[in-house]
Amino acid sequence: MTHHRIARRARGPLSAALLGGVILSLVTGATPASATTAVPGVSCTSGKAGLAAKLSKDINAALKNRTATTAIAFDDRTTGTTCALRGTQRYDSASVVKVTVLATLLWDAQKTNRPLTKRETGLATAMITKSDNAATTKLWKQLGAAKVNGFLKAAGMTRTTPGADGYWGLTQITAGDEQRLLSLITGRNRVLTDASRAFILDRMHKVIPSQRWGVPAGAPSSATTELKNGWLQRDTQGWRVHSIGAFTGKGHDYRISVLTQNNNTMQDGVNTIEAVSRAVHKDLTAAAS
Repeated sequence: MTHHRIARRARGPLSAALLGGVILSLVTGATPASATTAVPGVSCTSGKAGLAAKLSKDINAALKNRTATTAIAFDDRTTGTTCALRGTQRYDSASVVKVTVLATLLWDAQKTNRPLTKRETGLATAMITKSDNAATTKLWKQLGAAKVNGFLKAAGMTRTTPGADGYWGLTQITAGDEQRLLSLITGRNRVLTDASRAFILDRMHKVIPSQRWGVPAGAPSSATTELKNGWLQRDTQGWRVHSIGAFTGKGHDYRISVLTQNNNTMQDGVNTIEAVSRAVHKDLTAAAS
């Protein structure tokens, strides 16, 4: 398997390695930076009485005393609930961008009403279910910047900027734009056909067990879970650890995007995401009872 390249600005003393399907930059003797500013409060609204206040309280409690700089976007169509924190702040995407790559591939194929080739289907499946970097690089090169930017414009993901010079893992994303993408994938729209949406959801549902951490933590067993995670260490702002996911079926219709950086370890990022996710799932389950 080939290694994905690290951007020039990230090199310096860095060495590149591949771990767990993402880009990993190792800095000998370096200590990742930690956030020192106070965490702003998450803002929630809801059509269900008391739910917004409960979510705000519990998500803020989940973030208390954590070093991560965390961005959150959440929406639930059933209760008309949304939550946001740092929704427009940009983060290095790591492997979360792979969902955008797949959506772009399908969106482009729709223009000529053609099915994906056997090769494209294989690459897309490996890219999402196993977070395969080599497969992603092949599709990224096939699509090119113009097509990726075309999809982003069509999708209304106006704050997302593709990584330059083929560095897809350094695409700049926001929690708000990731939430827009999840909304497109889970609801009928003019950007992605029903067949395209079903293909993406199927692959996200089949992510391998070792990568099913993050936003599924605490999810009700009755929900169908579709997700994609990303993790990346660089010489500044420590570990970036992200998780996005949709929860559908049997009365469930909600999406969660959590992006983090300034984590001292990858596990710190996972812990932060899962604390937030457990709070969201718990409060939604209680509201539905």
